[in-house]
Amino acid sequence: MNILVTNDDGILAPGLGLLADVCREVGTVTVVAPDREQSGTSHSLTLHRPLRPARRPDGAWQIDGTPTDCVMLAIQALMPERPAFVFSGVNHGPNMGEDVLYSGTVSAAMEAVTLGVPGIGISFAGSQPETLNTYRDMLVQLVRQITTVPNFPEQTLLNINLPKVPASEILGIQVTKLGSRFFSDSLTRMKDPWGREIFWIGGGTITWTGTENSDHLAVAEGYVSVTPLHMDLTNYSLLETVKGWSLEG
Repeated sequence: MNILVTNDDGILAPGLGLLADVCREVGTVTVVAPDREQSGTSHSLTLHRPLRPARRPDGAWQIDGTPTDCVMLAIQALMPERPAFVFSGVNHGPNMGEDVLYSGTVSAAMEAVTLGVPGIGISFAGSQPETLNTYRDMLVQLVRQITTVPNFPEQTLLNINLPKVPASEILGIQVTKLGSRFFSDSLTRMKDPWGREIFWIGGGTITWTGTENSDHLAVAEGYVSVTPLHMDLTNYSLLETVKGWSLEG
């Protein structure tokens, strides 16, 4: 089984190495990842300059582009055979709620689905590599289960979030839906050395909302959250309403 492993934290991120090692337990792994951090790049493509893949001594590919670039190049140019699965991560930091709209990690999995390959994004809610490493055996089991699913649903990706506690302390796995996150004071107004006004995006206070089945609640309580996401964003309940619209006065 051929497996593509990518991320948005960059080719040197510890989470990428862990995920690649885990996936090697179940298949032949090709690593194609950005040459630097690409967090928050969402599903962007590099369109205004060429991309230059570089082969590393360990056989992995590094790309001077986004996670979406990496998946596209891997599947359409760099891999001799199409992968059976694309795993993205393990991201250093959670990707829950509206994060999935900004996340390069999740977008890499989305690009895989767009190209007809099942995609899985995996993120870790903590920041300590030594804690993340305790999940190795659990991730091997999880990857084995995912890669043996018969007839993986089309147009669907899995968004998985690991809690920040050691693997020995998790309470289990919950199938969840997306919660909702609101940022307060996430813009910092500053001046550059020439006195011109600039803004820095980031930080602030996060407020989470959602029902008991929400991803953020599951992770906060010590569960591994697995959220199936569908690529079809159509709001079917509004179709009939919109059909009644008219451009005539």
